[in-house]
Amino acid sequence: MRCGYLRGGAGWGEIPQGPVRTMATKTLNAENLETLGAGLLAALVMDLVQGNAALQRRARMELSAAQGPKDIAADLRKRFATLRRSTSYVDWRKQKAFVKDLTSLLAMIQTGVASQDANEAFDLSWAFLQLAPSIHTRTDDSNGAIGDVMRDAMSLIATLAPRISASPTVLAERILDAVAEAGYGEFDGIIPALAEALGREGLGHLKATTEAWAAAGPTAQEVARYRGLGLMSSPEASARRNMDSTWSIILADVADAQGDVDAYMARYSAEQLTYGTIAPDVARRLLDAGRVQEAFDIVTSARTAEAGQTIRLFRYDLDEVFEECLEKLGRREDLKQHLWETFTQTLNGASLRKYLKLLPDFDDVEAEDRALALAETHPHLGAAIHFLIGWPDHSRAARLIAAQAVELDGNAYETLTAAADTLAASHPLAATLLRRAMIQNTLTGAKSSRYRHAARHLAECQASDAVIEDYGSAASHVKFVRMLRETHARKSGFWQMVEG
Repeated sequence: MRCGYLRGGAGWGEIPQGPVRTMATKTLNAENLETLGAGLLAALVMDLVQGNAALQRRARMELSAAQGPKDIAADLRKRFATLRRSTSYVDWRKQKAFVKDLTSLLAMIQTGVASQDANEAFDLSWAFLQLAPSIHTRTDDSNGAIGDVMRDAMSLIATLAPRISASPTVLAERILDAVAEAGYGEFDGIIPALAEALGREGLGHLKATTEAWAAAGPTAQEVARYRGLGLMSSPEASARRNMDSTWSIILADVADAQGDVDAYMARYSAEQLTYGTIAPDVARRLLDAGRVQEAFDIVTSARTAEAGQTIRLFRYDLDEVFEECLEKLGRREDLKQHLWETFTQTLNGASLRKYLKLLPDFDDVEAEDRALALAETHPHLGAAIHFLIGWPDHSRAARLIAAQAVELDGNAYETLTAAADTLAASHPLAATLLRRAMIQNTLTGAKSSRYRHAARHLAECQASDAVIEDYGSAASHVKFVRMLRETHARKSGFWQMVEG
């Protein structure tokens, strides 16, 4: 092949110029495309958008952007109107493109309007959030992608808040209407986002109007929404419950914005303040306000209430606030005892680390050894493996797995898969035993949805076989596969995946 050389080159040692230059100019990037000129690029765009509605909309939006924010806003509102009217279902095949379309609309507000007209951008972002009901009713958002776009819209509103000129009282009434109507949580976080724009006047007005709204009770129209839904409670009771929930959420956000801990607490009865789902948030606010003893009393009551239950639910958020209270109250020994007891019951590595930091030098080494030995005898094998892998003490984990292989719960696939992947290189036998447990659980239970994972685990077992010198009391890989074929010969779907 004939090559060109740099002028003045010394011969064979020079860099071939021609081919490199040709390849560089053909690379598809913005710099090279600019050399084509506006006319050719326009023709290419027209070719690309033919038959593609999404690209056509994007092109029109970009044309509007060149005209200014008013033109962009007009086109966005037309698109919003179309989305509100649409009834066709967006299945999983189309959802990625649909989410991309929504994201581009929000980006157009941010880049094309927000910098020049904050009020217009705010109104557009608000209208975007109001699309949530029409969108959610015709698509499945189990992966949360649409919810993420709605949260991005809320974040945009928060950045616009200091620059908008809306009346605080009008804004407060607008918030109440939006939150009361929201059926998909699309206006969650609107009060913190607009707290600066509301100011003292707006927050006070929002609180007063919300209390008056709740006191008036549900309207006939609000009750009608719950008719014919087959609910356990009456439409009136359902409407009232929804109203009370909305009232409580708004007052909580207002109280936070005002820095009023007592108003936040006033939403709850004395009994509710002992709930493990409520006490941590209340106690955290009391701690932030410097009211440590009150926070301690709240979490202590909640812990006492849960201790009286048949099954004690370990709430790490509650324990975390409790530990901070003990520390700020100077109750070091109580804190150490709590941390050790929490670890022995749950094998929570974070609790053990906090405990060890409170011990003098050298005492922590002995305490760690004691904790690791305790983990090996913990009644919950899965929790012990999870802790030892994460601590980490992989050798101890491998020893525990080998000793109690028959006790492994193959249905705990998240814990066992992570442990097997971690141990595969340094402790291949332990990793194989974990994978075998998952394979056997899948096949014994005929869990066809997991066959592909079981087939992958079996392939991983085969790969580890080459480096396992001694299986000990466990069957070799060949014997294990033979046993599977004898016991599960009829699981043809699995064996097809194994054999490729």
